[in-house]
Amino acid sequence: MKAINLLVILCLTLLTACNQETKLKDQSFEFVNVKGSVVELDGEEVLKVERDLEVLPFDEKHLGATVNGPLYTRLKNSDFENGTIEVKVLSRIQKNTPYRDSWGFIGLAFRINSDNSAFESMYIRPKVGRVKNPVVRNQAIQYYSYPNYKMDNIGRSPGGPFEASADIGLDEWITLRIEVEGQQASLYINDKKEPSLSIKQLKGNLKSGAVGLWVDIGTEGYFKDLRITKK
Repeated sequence: MKAINLLVILCLTLLTACNQETKLKDQSFEFVNVKGSVVELDGEEVLKVERDLEVLPFDEKHLGATVNGPLYTRLKNSDFENGTIEVKVLSRIQKNTPYRDSWGFIGLAFRINSDNSAFESMYIRPKVGRVKNPVVRNQAIQYYSYPNYKMDNIGRSPGGPFEASADIGLDEWITLRIEVEGQQASLYINDKKEPSLSIKQLKGNLKSGAVGLWVDIGTEGYFKDLRITKK
């Protein structure tokens, strides 16, 4: 009987660890390969998210294989097909970042399928938003489609560009707005009238799915004011 009780406790512990979640205002989130918590920043409650390296390790020697994965806090009960996703983000580099070239990777994932094995994503790299080198500056925004079109190979695919520049920086609140219609998606930054990046043909074949607040290696990410408007 004691062995059975211990087994039940172990199973419940593992179940809790695999389904950790938090709530910000009236929205509930579950963590997928990230750690998260509600914290106070600039006098208001926001959601802090960082990649969980114990759950999903990172290997700098195999960069393409270990970045641009399912790394987000997923909005529970969200099913998004077409419409608008808007959120405010603030990105910092972790003090002890495991990746020296971390650029503060932060953004959104959308149309996430039920087992997190496929989704679309548009994210920013605030550290290079204002650098002098125009080639590097043009990598301030990135689109990718998981699992087949990540940042290491999407540039060789037709239909680009999949990167763009943006006047953004670390440690500042940035408004991201993604408008999705069918297989087209456009990212607007800081309420600008024109999109900073438009994708004419999304690479994934998912019609709808969940929304996630996404970060990657070396990022200390903060999110607030997530709003979803469906068409």
